[in-house]
Amino acid sequence: MFESEGIPKGLAEMAPGPQLAAILLSIDRDRITGRERVILMKARSRLRAWVESDLYADLLSVAAAEAEIFGQPEEAMEAAAGEIQAALNLTRRSADIQMGLAYQLGDRLPDVWAALHAGSIDLARARVLCDETMHLPIEDARRIAEIALERAPRQTTGQLGARIRRLVIALGPDLAKDRYTKAMEDRRVVLEPNHHGTSNLTGLELPAADAQAAMGRINTLAKAAKSADDPRTMDQVRADVYLDLLNGRHLKQSRGRGMVDMTVELTTLAGLDDHPGDLNGYGPVIADVACQVAATQADVEHRVTVTEHGEPIWTGITRRRPTSSQKRYVQARDRTCVFPGCRMPATECDIDHTIDYSQGGPTTPWNNAPLCRHHHRGKHKRGWKLERTAPGAYKSAIPTPSSPNRRSTQGPRHVSSTTNGATPLRAGTARSDPTRYTNCRDRQLSRDRHRRERPRSGVRLLVGGHRSRGDRARPGRLAWPIWISRA
Repeated sequence: MFESEGIPKGLAEMAPGPQLAAILLSIDRDRITGRERVILMKARSRLRAWVESDLYADLLSVAAAEAEIFGQPEEAMEAAAGEIQAALNLTRRSADIQMGLAYQLGDRLPDVWAALHAGSIDLARARVLCDETMHLPIEDARRIAEIALERAPRQTTGQLGARIRRLVIALGPDLAKDRYTKAMEDRRVVLEPNHHGTSNLTGLELPAADAQAAMGRINTLAKAAKSADDPRTMDQVRADVYLDLLNGRHLKQSRGRGMVDMTVELTTLAGLDDHPGDLNGYGPVIADVACQVAATQADVEHRVTVTEHGEPIWTGITRRRPTSSQKRYVQARDRTCVFPGCRMPATECDIDHTIDYSQGGPTTPWNNAPLCRHHHRGKHKRGWKLERTAPGAYKSAIPTPSSPNRRSTQGPRHVSSTTNGATPLRAGTARSDPTRYTNCRDRQLSRDRHRRERPRSGVRLLVGGHRSRGDRARPGRLAWPIWISRA
């Protein structure tokens, strides 16, 4: 549907190889439209992946030739790395890295090499697949890679890495716990001097939840310290707050706290399984960490999302800004910014109207979605469009330089990772709403309504945020009925 007279028909789907290379050489990019240039760029990217796959096959063949001479695999790999270093003018370290990646692709994960050769993934995604499974036995690594490759072409490297880590934890929860405990033993703070006179102060192998909360606290204090006439950038303010906190210098107080936004299935909190939790802004964590976050934060707010396939039951309002409950619902449904590839946590995003409020768009969860500040501005200033295709699924359109028409940048992208791929049925705090339970009769009516809305696929518990004053709910204690059913 995108082709015109400027490029051959079928170029968008053409497999990489000599024929595609010859066709690309014949195309003058200056004489085609902006939309056709995008097709050209994607075709060249597939061709580059094809060439790079053969390059790593060549590296492995050099090692095979050395193996005929030396016999021992270790000696052959070392000799091959030396040949590569001299032939390609690489450092010894770089040659070793390239040789290791060639082995990963050629011998350990052949399906990843095949996907690279077919142009369905690029080298960056192939590296992620290799790096994230390097510590696994070869059978487990191949199994994880096979599953991850199903979505890899449509995911960024960050999304792909997070999905692989979740799959690895789910495959072996006990082994994941052992790896986490061992890594925690190496936690440390490192001070590194830079050549231009500054220094890097870095904490390594820190507990993920604590580090995320600390970064949230720095962000909160930085926003409070940043004034309109402050010439510093936000990155500079964060760095100054970081040093002020460690050096004990006085900071402008803020009511905000570092937030830990954790998603974990209620069955995991109940000890019925060891499914990984999801630390918003970081990625998957082992079940023990998720349960510790839920158990140790006395003033945490519990948000409960009951999930079920289909549209949520909701009542809209006629106002511009969403209510707190609507905002919680949208954040529970769309875990990150809904722009393709963006992983900014929904709790750090603006709540945008998909159909602009000025154009009659209602303030309802169906018309609201989280967009980070950068993509929110791009939507209004650059003409980017967002279309909701299904519950928790979106596709965006960006204008090309040569045409006012919009092109789809990505098909429906599921941005909510709910139980069994479902959408939230309701989202609320884990405490009674005093306006709902006014007497015994109202309580009974509410229970009857909950029975009618009983979900079939299970529940999900979000742990994080702030608790309002006077809220005395205890972590893990739910004040309204929750059902757990197994699919």
